[in-house]
Amino acid sequence: MNLISVIGGATCTNAEAALAEAVGRLLAERGVGVVCGGRGGVMAAACRGAVQAGGVTVGLLPGDSTDEANLWVQIAIPTGLGEARNAIVARAGAGVIAIGGGYGTLSELALALKWGKTVAGLGSWDIDGVYAASSPEDAVRFVLDEL
Repeated sequence: MNLISVIGGATCTNAEAALAEAVGRLLAERGVGVVCGGRGGVMAAACRGAVQAGGVTVGLLPGDSTDEANLWVQIAIPTGLGEARNAIVARAGAGVIAIGGGYGTLSELALALKWGKTVAGLGSWDIDGVYAASSPEDAVRFVLDEL
């Protein structure tokens, strides 16, 4: 099973959460799993959408305990790496979809681009190499078509 990294802020707006939930659902409907940082905000919304559509979710957690995972993470992996786990999140997916986000998201985007990953953004950082998607459907289509 392919995994797509869904990245974004641990806190987010309602609009960003709706986008993330739709991305998670669309990925699951296409038989693709979601891998993320496993915590709140965009990560929780993407996992919720995926689980509700029968998909698989993996959370790569910054701490040492699975207790920090959001309710929709099915496979919780505590890395003990803090924010350095962003590198693993960026590496784990065959492609990346970014929704909103701050500097942690930017670090994941930079690493994904450095490694030649296909990256789409929804209201995220406007940088070279990140496809500015117009909708969750557009983001998922773009990333999966490029695989």
